[in-house]
Amino acid sequence: MKFFRNLFFIGANDRKVYIFLLTVALLGIGGALLLDQQQMTTKMTTADSISNGHTQTFRTANGTQVSYMQLDGRTVERFPFDPNTADSAQLSRLGFAPWQIRNIYKYRSKGGVYRHAEDFGRLYGMTVEQYRSLEPYIRINGDYRPATAVVGERPVYDSYDRDTLLYPIKLKPGEHIVLNTADTTTLKKVPGIGSGWARMITAYGKKLGGYVAVEQLREIEGFPEDALAYFVVSNPQPERMNLNELTLGQLRQHPYLNYYQARAIIDYRRLKGNIQSLDQLSLLNDFPPHAIERLKPYVRF
Repeated sequence: MKFFRNLFFIGANDRKVYIFLLTVALLGIGGALLLDQQQMTTKMTTADSISNGHTQTFRTANGTQVSYMQLDGRTVERFPFDPNTADSAQLSRLGFAPWQIRNIYKYRSKGGVYRHAEDFGRLYGMTVEQYRSLEPYIRINGDYRPATAVVGERPVYDSYDRDTLLYPIKLKPGEHIVLNTADTTTLKKVPGIGSGWARMITAYGKKLGGYVAVEQLREIEGFPEDALAYFVVSNPQPERMNLNELTLGQLRQHPYLNYYQARAIIDYRRLKGNIQSLDQLSLLNDFPPHAIERLKPYVRF
C-alpha cells in the first residue's frame, strides 16, 4: 500500500506547475470556443442580412473594399477588378458561370481588349442586373488605352514623302470622282474603299458594259452605303450588246440577263425573227417592266 502511495505522490512544487498549466489550457479552450461562437454569429447575421436584400461591405487589411450581395439566388462578391487581367478564380468569385469565364478567356486569347466598362457589358449572357452591380468595380488599366493618347495622332505626311499608290489621300466630304471613268487607283481615294472594293467595282462595271447610274453600286453585295455620296456619273456611254447576234452563252454573261431571259430571246429570234425593240420582249413573262427598264442602256438591234 505504501508503494502505491509513493508512486502517485506529487510534490508541492510540481503540483503548482501542473495547476498553472491546466489553468492556461482551460483558458485557451474557453477563448477559442468564445471566438468561434462570435464568428458563427457574425456569419449568420451577414447571411441573414444578405438574404434579406442587403449588401454587406467590408474593407480588407490593404484597404480594398469587398462587398457581398445576393444575385440570382446566389451570394457573390464585389471587388475592384480588371476584365483584361482577372483570373478564373476572381471571375468565379464575382459570380460568372464557367462558360462565361471560358468566353472571356477565349476573347482575350484572340487579342480582344476591353477598353471601356461598356465593352465588358457586351459579354454574352450577362444580364442588366449583373452588369449594373459590376460596373462600379470595373477598373481598366491605362495600358489598354489607344497609343495615340500618349504619342499623339498619326502625323500628316506631305505629298512628296507619301506613297500615294499604297496610301492614297482620301476625298473630303463634298468631293467626288466620276464612277464610269475611274480606275482602281482613283477609286481607292474614296473613304471606305480599299483595293478589294476597287477591284470589285471595276469588275462589275466591265460586266455591265459601263456604269450609267451611281445606284448600280448597290447591286454589289455588301457595298458600303457611305461611299455612294462620293461618286457621280458623267456622260455615260455604255457598251451595248446586239440582241440579234449574240449566242445564248454570250447573252447569259450580262448581269441583267439570267438563263431563262437569254433562252427567251433565242427562242423569240428563232420563232419570230430579229428583235426590233424591247417592247417586243415586254410581252414575254420573263421580262417584267423593271427588267426592261434596266436593259435599255445596254442593248441595240
